[in-house]
Amino acid sequence: MTGPGDAFVWRPDPETVEHANVTRLMRAYGIDTLAELTARSVADPVWFWDAVVRDLDLEFSTPYERVVDMSGGPEWATWFLGGRTNLARQCVDRWAERTPEAPAVIWEAEDGEVRTATYAGLRRLTDAVATALARLGVGSGDRVAIFMPMAIETVAAVMACAKLGAVFVPIFSGFGPDAVAARIADAGCGIVVTANGSLRRGAPVPMKPISDLAVESSGSVRHVLVWTRLPDLATSMTPGRDLRWEDEVDPGGTPLEAAALDSEHPLFIGYTSGTTGRPKGAVHVHGGFLVKITEEVAYQVDLHRGERLHWVTDLGWIMGPWEIVGALALGATVVLTEGSPIHPNAGRLWAQVERHRITTLGVSPTLVRAMIPAGTDEVRAHDRSSLRILASTGEPWNPDAYLWLHREVGGGRLPIVNLSGGTEVGACFLSPHPVVPLKVDSLGGPALGMDVDVVDATGASVGPGEVGELVCRQPWPSMTRGIWGDPERYLDSYWRRFPGVWMHGDWASRDEDGAWFLHGRSDDTLSVAGKRLGPAEVESALAAHPAVMESAAVGVPHPIKGEAIWCVVVLRPDVDASDALAAELRQTVRARLGSSFTPSRVVFTRALPKTRSAKIVRRAVRAAVTGGDAGDLSSLEDPVAVDEIRRAAAGE
Repeated sequence: MTGPGDAFVWRPDPETVEHANVTRLMRAYGIDTLAELTARSVADPVWFWDAVVRDLDLEFSTPYERVVDMSGGPEWATWFLGGRTNLARQCVDRWAERTPEAPAVIWEAEDGEVRTATYAGLRRLTDAVATALARLGVGSGDRVAIFMPMAIETVAAVMACAKLGAVFVPIFSGFGPDAVAARIADAGCGIVVTANGSLRRGAPVPMKPISDLAVESSGSVRHVLVWTRLPDLATSMTPGRDLRWEDEVDPGGTPLEAAALDSEHPLFIGYTSGTTGRPKGAVHVHGGFLVKITEEVAYQVDLHRGERLHWVTDLGWIMGPWEIVGALALGATVVLTEGSPIHPNAGRLWAQVERHRITTLGVSPTLVRAMIPAGTDEVRAHDRSSLRILASTGEPWNPDAYLWLHREVGGGRLPIVNLSGGTEVGACFLSPHPVVPLKVDSLGGPALGMDVDVVDATGASVGPGEVGELVCRQPWPSMTRGIWGDPERYLDSYWRRFPGVWMHGDWASRDEDGAWFLHGRSDDTLSVAGKRLGPAEVESALAAHPAVMESAAVGVPHPIKGEAIWCVVVLRPDVDASDALAAELRQTVRARLGSSFTPSRVVFTRALPKTRSAKIVRRAVRAAVTGGDAGDLSSLEDPVAVDEIRRAAAGE
């Protein structure tokens, strides 16, 4: 695919270009190159997003009158005005009518069980769940928390909410009770849909007890609908509140028509990490999320009807809704799997590729780094010829891991479509398209319709090779419609640093050839194996322990996870530091937030570096524990605190 001295690691062959969805779009409008299409999509977004709707056959039961309205400013742009649609109609009902026996969802359990839902079957199950929710009083605009592992039932719950006009709240299935409760309470969920448990690394993982603790502390939940995923797992049920899926959901019931909703009707609240305070609920809507996600899955990872997409993710991360909506809106198949992709061995994922003939596979850099030590025997033992596209997101790559995926898994023939966006973006700012060459670790360039830039501290664009803040200079259809219940926090988080410009919180750069790269977070957000969490949640969990006076949670480099959580803790005056106490504090965070967010280390210190207004300066804490440059410390009340943390972290 590449020649000696070639700066690019992959180049598309003529067949790939000819077959690509984005090529069809370009030819329909007489556009010769992706660069020309990208430029036009930014210069004329009204033309572009209307062209997307038409090219991808996205239906509006009532046609929209205007593509976008920015009269309230770019922060509050609305899309497809006057139009009515329903995401469940687009993703389920129309394919149940057109291709009823085509597979919509394939699910593989960790114990090897495989189930397939055709589009007709998925519609029957979706309608049954929607009917059950309606009987429980769920109506348009009501919030429903979905705390489930990836499964066919999970997809049906998502689509049932959409069909009714209810707002689903996806919650990471690995969270502990505090994290689950915070999201239920913030969204004001009246209903929780959960499973009694799931399998992970060969063992049952109870979910209902976590749900119970979360529900009891949230104060808003009327009913809990429980799918019995593990029949042998003892499950306590609270009379009058808890209902069994098997008793309430009848797939043989009456079909239900999808509500014709305004394009701006809320679809779901996706929670993303907040560096201070509670998690931020990003509000996504039917029209904008449908159009942008379908566009990305069609043009970026080039999925076609009849093909199969599998992304190793969870519903609680944005890639869960992304893969479900994108695949089903295109009439393709989404493949979901339970448990660890490397259990019982490193060959499980590649066996799934072979068994289910997966065409598009999404993985994180963390997962790839975890697989490398197992060698390539398990990779080579399985037929991977069905794969056309490899994809990734969530964190920056390192060259060794990127090249291992490209060479050992893809055999040098497949592009790695490395995406970058976020929950609040609802999509991607940066992405390659499989019709242009790729460089190692690169994110290609701007995603279609995304007016992105790299700027310095004053908001001025920087040149090639310079690292700066990643920003977007105009709105896009899947942009969050604010932070749930807190419009000022939304403006403070994304728009007020550079007025009228979205600042995302990522360091980025581009080179002389126009290839873009990411360099990590520019804010305090923790990113552990691609899972983002605000330091405030970790610090709140620690504050519940009677020994802790205050703390700071920071991310430090980790060879597998990208970042690991370290906690720097100030103890109460009558408490002595010890290894046993450090282990106890690690377990406290694990119990409240889930095992994924267990701190790697707890460091005890006398004081935290703070400004004169008492704000903890986490960049100084991070620099102290990593040995990095803390930068300007002139604003600190007690600069000596940084040196004390540095010595404590070094064991001095």
